Order: sequence, then structure tokens, then C-alpha cells
Amino acid sequence: MIAIFSLFTIAILSLLVTRIAAMALMLTGLSREAARFQARSAFSGVGYTTTESELIMNHPVRRKIIMIIMLLGNIGIATVVATVIVSLLSTAGSENWLRNVLLFIGCLSLLWVIAVSHFVERNLNRIIAWGLKKWTRLDVQDYVAILHLQNEFAVWEMKMEPNDWLSGKSLIEAGLSSEGVLILGIQRINGLYIGAPQGISRIHAGDVLVMYGPLPRLEELDRRYAGKAGDQAHQEAIVEHQAELKAQAEIDEQKNDPNEAHPKEA
Repeated sequence: MIAIFSLFTIAILSLLVTRIAAMALMLTGLSREAARFQARSAFSGVGYTTTESELIMNHPVRRKIIMIIMLLGNIGIATVVATVIVSLLSTAGSENWLRNVLLFIGCLSLLWVIAVSHFVERNLNRIIAWGLKKWTRLDVQDYVAILHLQNEFAVWEMKMEPNDWLSGKSLIEAGLSSEGVLILGIQRINGLYIGAPQGISRIHAGDVLVMYGPLPRLEELDRRYAGKAGDQAHQEAIVEHQAELKAQAEIDEQKNDPNEAHPKEA
């Protein structure tokens, strides 16, 4: 019984450590997905060679974070393995082995729910960001709140395939701003990164676009293929975005109209 709860405690601490490390890396300017990947890779001790690793090694603060997480990972994984072995041995020799097995499965299920819960992640990230701001010298910014990522907006990485609708188009030709989508950057296949690209910048197959916009629109763009169907989807997205802008303008006008807020009595 004690071994099972010990394993559960260690697993929770390991999850918390990787979350803190990922948040710390994000606060240095690393993207969310890249930060989570780097934190988990360092904690698990898995070797990797990517261009993202150069972003870690060339940044003194990120390098220090990774060094700490690697050290904690070596301690944590060894402890988890030892605890699992002890748990299995104690369970096999126990009269209440079925109860212990069910308890073990229940703890793992609870851990899985905690790990994948967006509610837990969102609130935990806020606490972690507050703690890092209070007790470290990291330049902490609440990018989730700044970009309104909790309101169905997202920063999205999209890899271009040859048959994608955007492939081969310049930013002017794509006209994504008329759909309510902005391209923040273009990662070329040769490693060159173009930040805040201009309208003449062309999108090529193999590029990774860093985009910002409503999540449903970004997901639709990721599924949009070249051809008449893609052009039709673009026109429909423009009409939909114009309707959204009109509705937002009406709401904004009503909120700023004193006569609407305080109607006169007849």
C-alpha cells in the first residue's frame, strides 16, 4: 500500500517538475510545443538532435533550466523504477493483491486525468507563472492572457505540404488577414526563420508557418487543399469573418453608447 502511494507521489512530482520546466522555457520565448518537448526530453534523458536544441544551448537561461531538469530526471526515473519493482513484489505476496492492483490502476487513471486535463494545466500554469515571477528573475509575461488564447484563439504551427492550399502563394495572394488569421513567422526548410514576414514573402512546401487566429479557422486551414475547393473555402471564410467583424462592431457600439446603457424613461 505504501509503495503504491509512494509511486503515485513520485509520478505527480515528476509531472509537476516537467510542467514547471516547460513554463520556464516558454517564459524565455520558446513556443509551447517546443518547450514541452524539450522539458520532457531532458527529464527522460532521451537523446535528440534538432535545430530546437541549438536554441537551448545558445541561450544561457534555457541551458540552466535544462541542466536542472536533467539532474532531477535522473533522480526521479531511478526512483520510479525502484518503487514500481517494490510495488509489484509487495502486491504479488500480499493476501489483498486484488485490492492493491485495483488501487494501483486507480492511481494511474487519476494521474492520466490530471496529465491531460486542460483545466488543470491552465490553472497550474498560472500558479507556476506567478511563482516564477515572484522567486526568479525570468521575464514573465502572461502570453495566454495577452493573446486571449483561452477564448478559442491559438498560436498554431502548420507545416506546408505540396498539395496544401497555401503552398506556392505569397502572403498577399493568400489574403489570410481577410479570414482573421495572421502569419507571425515562417520557418524555412533550410533553417532560416522570417519573423513578421511581409506580403511579398512566398510560402513554399516544407515551410512551417507560425500562425495566430481562431482555432476553428486554423484547423480548417490545415485541412484545406489546393484547387477550386480550397478557393471556395477561402471565400466562405472571408464572408464568415466579415459577419463576425460586423457582429463585434455592433456589440462594441452598444457597450459604448450611453443611451443603450442608460435608456431614458418615456
